[in-house]
Amino acid sequence: MTLIDEFSAVLKRKMGLDSGSIGKAAVERAVRHRMGAVNAVDESDYLMRVQTSPAEMQQLIEAVIVPETWFFRYPESQAAMAKLACERLFAAGVADDRVLRVLSVPCSSGEEPYSIAMALLDAGVPAARFQVDAVDISERMVEFARRAVYGRNSFRGDDLAYRDRHFAETADGYRLAAAAKDRGRFQQGNLFDANLLLGAAPYDFVFCRNLLIYFDAATQERAVQVLRRFTRGDGVIFVGPAETSLMTARRLPAVPMARSFAFSAQTLPPPAETYAPPKPIVHAWTPPRRPVAQPPAARLPLPHAAIAPAATIPAPDLASNGTHADMSLRQIAAMADQGRVQDALAQCQAHLDTHGASADGLHLLGLLQDAAGDARQAQAAYRKALYLDPTHREALLHLAALIASAGDVEGARRLQARAAREEARRE
Repeated sequence: MTLIDEFSAVLKRKMGLDSGSIGKAAVERAVRHRMGAVNAVDESDYLMRVQTSPAEMQQLIEAVIVPETWFFRYPESQAAMAKLACERLFAAGVADDRVLRVLSVPCSSGEEPYSIAMALLDAGVPAARFQVDAVDISERMVEFARRAVYGRNSFRGDDLAYRDRHFAETADGYRLAAAAKDRGRFQQGNLFDANLLLGAAPYDFVFCRNLLIYFDAATQERAVQVLRRFTRGDGVIFVGPAETSLMTARRLPAVPMARSFAFSAQTLPPPAETYAPPKPIVHAWTPPRRPVAQPPAARLPLPHAAIAPAATIPAPDLASNGTHADMSLRQIAAMADQGRVQDALAQCQAHLDTHGASADGLHLLGLLQDAAGDARQAQAAYRKALYLDPTHREALLHLAALIASAGDVEGARRLQARAAREEARRE
């Protein structure tokens, strides 16, 4: 085991992160960055420092993670949550003092929990009838969220009417109004801490998005069980678009609301018999003929959960890097066409280290890993591709094929349906 492997093992024990999901190069960059910051020259000495200093452990975590979040990132999810909330609170026979409980973990810098609060207020839910709890491992991020003052980067998309309703522009940025701000309760905590939210009443809705894709299978299972423990028996768990099949694979039924990425916390009973995957799902690896490079990112952004943010690293110059990245992917695909799968796989890993994560690069990585017989890593690559581009048709179809072969027919069909919708939009 190399020293970088040991650092990876420490990070996994602390925060659940599977270093294979981001690449050892990302871990090594973070280690080098922190060694420079503390003037450490020996890796072994710095490893001991990380293991004995909680403060430095936290700094290393922050160096590994680059968070990416904004208000109403998945507006359909918030709309679905608000509709379900109104059904729960305003149905006949519901007590007037019934208070809806919502959890956001990880909450990062607060955009998601505040989006939840704004969505509920806009749906007509009185402020006194809901509470949003938010958890993140980073005390710095928790304090930032409590300030509730945001810059322009937190507001994306064309529909910013909510900003006019709920924010006031100040010299420091946009300040959230008290009606939404006061409904958020923030605390520092680790998702895998047995004492997290100990004694708290279960939640109607739990949001945990774009986190599970960075865990290995065992840690995914552990995380889902923790989320279910936080949720009422009739509660709903919201995940990211790339994580839906992970929930269906655990027999958690999807809530029938388009693009909500929502699942009931209660599992379905085991199937009476085992069905073969539907015939349209036939998995055969064929390298893409013309992979098109996405605008490269410095590093793949990861969410918070037991995870904290790092200082932002400037993105590469797209003008100088885009053409080279595109050519690199074409060369890797051509190498695979020649049957040199292992060589192509090594080159693809190097490409991602050099150019940063892109949906097409990760999709190609998944194809190569699948061709090499590593279905688990291939699934992870496809999920990360879908995190960057939820409409990536080829990643949707290849992931559907893999999970169908593993027995998750429902999840495969949902992915196929998403791919079909995207194809219809293109036409």
